[in-house]
Parts: sequence; structure tokens; C-alpha cells
Amino acid sequence: MITSSQMRVLEINSEAFGVSTLQLMENAGRSVADEIEREMGTSSLSVIVFVGHGGKGGDGLVTARHLADRGANVTVITMGEIKHRDALVNYGALEEMDFSVRVLRIDDLDSPLKADVLVDAMLGTGVRGKVRYPFNHAISLFNASKGFKVAIDVPSGIDPDTGEALGEFVSPDLVVTFHDVKPGLLKYNFKYVVKKIGIPPEASIYMGPGDLLTLKQRDMRSRKGVGGRVLIVGGSSTFSGAPALSALASLRTGADLVYVASPERTAEAISSYSPDLIAVKLSGRNFNESNIKELGPWVEKANAVVFGPGLGLEEETVKATPTFVEMVMRLGKPLVLDADGLKIMKGSKLSKNVVITPHPGEFKIFFGEEQKENERERINQVVEKARTCNCVVLLKGYLDIISDGYSFRLNKAGNPGMTAGGTGDTLTGIIATFMAQGYSPYISAGLGALVNSLSGTLAYRELGAHLTASDVVSRIPKVLNDPITAFKERPYRRVISS
Repeated sequence: MITSSQMRVLEINSEAFGVSTLQLMENAGRSVADEIEREMGTSSLSVIVFVGHGGKGGDGLVTARHLADRGANVTVITMGEIKHRDALVNYGALEEMDFSVRVLRIDDLDSPLKADVLVDAMLGTGVRGKVRYPFNHAISLFNASKGFKVAIDVPSGIDPDTGEALGEFVSPDLVVTFHDVKPGLLKYNFKYVVKKIGIPPEASIYMGPGDLLTLKQRDMRSRKGVGGRVLIVGGSSTFSGAPALSALASLRTGADLVYVASPERTAEAISSYSPDLIAVKLSGRNFNESNIKELGPWVEKANAVVFGPGLGLEEETVKATPTFVEMVMRLGKPLVLDADGLKIMKGSKLSKNVVITPHPGEFKIFFGEEQKENERERINQVVEKARTCNCVVLLKGYLDIISDGYSFRLNKAGNPGMTAGGTGDTLTGIIATFMAQGYSPYISAGLGALVNSLSGTLAYRELGAHLTASDVVSRIPKVLNDPITAFKERPYRRVISS
């Protein structure tokens, strides 16, 4: 099964990887014509196609064109202005077919029709809320008309995900749905066929701009905190930059409040980087056991926690880390375990709420083995290790591999400049923000990898291999505001060996 939002992701990703939505529409409409021909033949067949404003209407226009080409007598009934980009292209083509296709408006019709075949191309997977005029009038007319009734993708008037009736809905003899069955169809006893329309497997394997377009938009009446509260625990007497970069990336991704908890003198240095950072001063020169109690209220307050950037490997830190990590997991808080925190917790079984983000060296430390050289073997290795540690693994590299132990996603949107120090710290902040906003650890890890890579790619286009982690942070909003444009900037390269 596939939901309407998942289908939209695949369509956008498909276009990003070279198979246009116009081509998908062509394949969809042709497949409907094929099914009608299989059921009824086409020579001298009378067909009426009810066409809506959007993408489903475009599918219907393609269906009409193909049936007319095969000898059918075709009438198209529009609901008014065609609005979808690809549907407009196909409507233009149909306008030139004024000898073989007749076009009418629904406003001109008020009594039932009769044809060998009636095609419902009115309301698709984008439908929301109660069906209104002219669609409610058209659906009533469609149902009252005589002929073999075919619905494209999902019958008009039905929510594609829930099956809820949004008023009167089309009652078809056949549903031709695309790529996979929609959940709403299963609520009814409709006869349906599933047709593949050319969406490449890569559209669901690789992270793409479609994944980012599913992010929830901020409501105008939103209050402070709706973007999530992130707690970042890191830094030491030696390192202060890493947790600051994670925090700044988190803010740029959309977190409303970011707390950076570090040893006292380190926290003072971090607070000087930006007035946007809330620095929490911990006692001692490095993270230690006394800090665990100090951090309790901050962990409770946070929606997600980052642990490890710049933490150091002092003896007191190594001793305190397992207790703190166990506390966060016990409280059920989403956690990104990175850098030194990951090294200290090597070999541990964690929880479904945890994301670890190792580079190849850290992967060897945590799991006790080198990453596989062959990419396909490496993917299987990451899936296996994610299942072993009971957490989400994001293995960083020129090909990022993300797995929850059962599924996997890949990201190849990076660039050579991302070897700059600190870009892993920006990644942890981005992932934590998505988790704080309610996305699952697995989805957050994939989204984080893509946003971090695309932000780095925008910097790389301008600065080449001279970019810094701060350059990545500054471009996060551009990616989130226009992921399709950002994705077009990526340097394409083949990364999977056979």
C-alpha cells in the first residue's frame, strides 16, 4: 500500500532523478486506455471522460487522447479551468484534436449521459474536505449516467488514505490505480488493478526533494516551543566549537529553543559565539558524574537530546557517559549519539529512539569491524548492525547509508568539501531538530543527511573545497525553503558498484 503523501514524495523524487511527472502522467493515462481496451475494445467505442483541475484530470486527458487515437469516439467534460502544470500541457494537445475529441463544460450539462465507457478523472489523491460544486454535481451526473464506469487511481469523493466518503462518491465498475494500492480503496469492494507508471526504484531508495516537501508547515498561530526544544550535551576543557555548531545547525533547521550544556568555562566560550545560544554551565572541567543530576531537569524539558560533540575522552567523562545515556533512554527521549559519546558507548545495545552517526573510523570502533568496500555489501552490513544495536545507524560517507535494522535509505547529495571538520556536528543538530519536531528517528536521520548534504553543496558551488561547517549552517534555510532548486545543484555521480 502507499499513502497519498508517500506517492507525492515518489513523484517529486522521480522527477529529480530524471523521470518527469509529465512522463509519469503519460504512462498513467496510457495504462488506463490499455485497461479500457482490454475490457471493451476501442473501435467505435463511445467514451466520456470527466476531467478535474489537477493531476488526475491530466491522467484523464492522456487517456482521452490515446482512446481517440485507437478509434474511440471521445467526449471530454471539464470542471472548469485546468490548473495543473502537466495537465495544461496535455489539455493543449487535446485542443488541437478538435476533429476527433469533443470538449464540453460540466456547467452545460444537467441530465444523465450515456456512453459505452465513462471515465472518472475528477478528484485524486490531493482531495481534502467536503466535495463542493461543480464536483458534487459532476459525481451525481456520473453515477446516474449509463455505461461501464472506470475510476482513475481512486474514485472521486473518497479520501485516498482513509476511505472516508467526502459526500457522494463515484461508484465504479473498475478502478485503475497507480504504482501501488491506496489504503482508502480497501474499505470498499471495488474491482481494481494496479499499474506501474515508470517510477524508478531509486525514487524510494535515495533521499530526494520530495522527502523534504512533506515537512509540516508552521501554523500562523504557533507558540514558542512548537519547533522543538533541543538539548546538546558536549564540549570539554579542550573542545568548544563542536557543540556550538550542532546548536547553530539546530536553530537554523527550525528548533525554537536550543540548550547547550557544557563544562563551565567551555559554556562561557560557547555563549560568546552567538546570542541565540542558551548555554548551560556544568560543574567541572569535563563532563562528569555530578553533571548527570544537574542535567536531569534539562533532559525532562527537551524534546530531543544530542550527546557527544567535543565531549572528550577523559576518564571521568568515560565513567559518567553510560549512566547519562541510560537515563535519556529510560525517559524515552530521542537521542543523537555522536563523536566521543559514540566511541565511549562502543558495542552497546541502545534503543529505537537513538540515532548514531558514525564515520567509517567510528563505525569500526563502535561495531568492531571495518565497513565493507563494496557499496551493496556495505548497505547490508549497516542494516545488520542497526538491528544488532537496536537503533538507527547513519553511516556517513560519500554515500550515506541510513537504516533502522529493517529498511534503508541512501543519500548521495554531498560533495568533496564535506570532509571539512564540523560538518558531522551540523548533521547531529539537524537530525535532533527533526526528532524534536516529532519525526521518527529513522525519518529524521534520512532528512538530516539530505539537508546537511544539500546545504554543503550550496556552499560548495560558491566556495569549492574551501567551505567550513559555518558555511553549511548558513545555507540550511535555503535548502528547507526550496529543496527542489537546492537538489538541482548537487554534483551527480554514480556511487553504487555492481
